[in-house]
Amino acid sequence: MSRLRMQLSISLDGFVAGPNQTAEDPIGKNGLRLHDWVFGLKAWRRQHGMEGGEDNASTVCVEEATANVGAVLMGRNMFGPVRGSWEASAPWDGWWGETPPYHCPVFVLTHHARAPLVMKGGTTFHFVTGGPEAALAEARRVAGEKDVSIAGGASLARQVLAAGVVDEVELHLAPLLLGSGERLFDGGMTDLHGLTLVRTIAAPGVTHLKFSR
Repeated sequence: MSRLRMQLSISLDGFVAGPNQTAEDPIGKNGLRLHDWVFGLKAWRRQHGMEGGEDNASTVCVEEATANVGAVLMGRNMFGPVRGSWEASAPWDGWWGETPPYHCPVFVLTHHARAPLVMKGGTTFHFVTGGPEAALAEARRVAGEKDVSIAGGASLARQVLAAGVVDEVELHLAPLLLGSGERLFDGGMTDLHGLTLVRTIAAPGVTHLKFSR
């Protein structure tokens, strides 16, 4: 049965991105440090077409994050820093170069229509203007029996959590404080809507907290 899954790196004070996000610094000031734990892993490097790396206690989390995923959902801010209408002469094509790491259809929430963007490696970005429910419905249709993964960012993550439709969340808790930025649990959220802690893994530079229903 298809499940809706999400995994995010988060600071001790609850931020999934730092302040002052720009095209040059897409995760904001010090935001990249949230992901230091993953960059040297063999499983992550293989997903991004890179060689080498190591295995440690985090490996299973990275491998699970990409297993059985048939479609991905993301907010426009995660796709890129562009605001307003897409620039027809030089449109933004994402942070990931010619071969994004998703390798499946990705549905991007936006207020501005755009033709699908076909990339190498099996990734096609579809731009959905009908809101989160419409994007999720389309992602589920395409994924079929496979799972749908929520890639972020914080605003989309909060919306699907508040709607109570997420089946699984894994938070990668990094041992640092960002002080400000994009907070995950904001806006008075007090309910995990049936999600309970089912696994904790302590690994180098991170603690993985897995919640499921």
